[in-house]
Amino acid sequence: MPASSGLTNRHRLNRSGDRQLNRAMHTITLIRMRLDPATKAYVARKVAEGKTSRDAQRCLKRVVCRQIFKILEHADRNRLENAENLTQAA
Repeated sequence: MPASSGLTNRHRLNRSGDRQLNRAMHTITLIRMRLDPATKAYVARKVAEGKTSRDAQRCLKRVVCRQIFKILEHADRNRLENAENLTQAA
């Protein structure tokens, strides 16, 4: 979905979806931007690249989503391995 305005050229996914998840992601990024030194450095780097703080927060949301997905994927893989071990033991 195009989200361009003036000289800014952006594309976004559909804005509908899980509103509770979007709100949770927003809260996570705000807290990390305020407290986490690594996140502060990331946002400073994005702003130095010419992005606004809102654009930097969008980038941070994508990073956080990737991190959460990896955690969930790893947990799911462990759960499947445990289930396979239980069936082999029986």
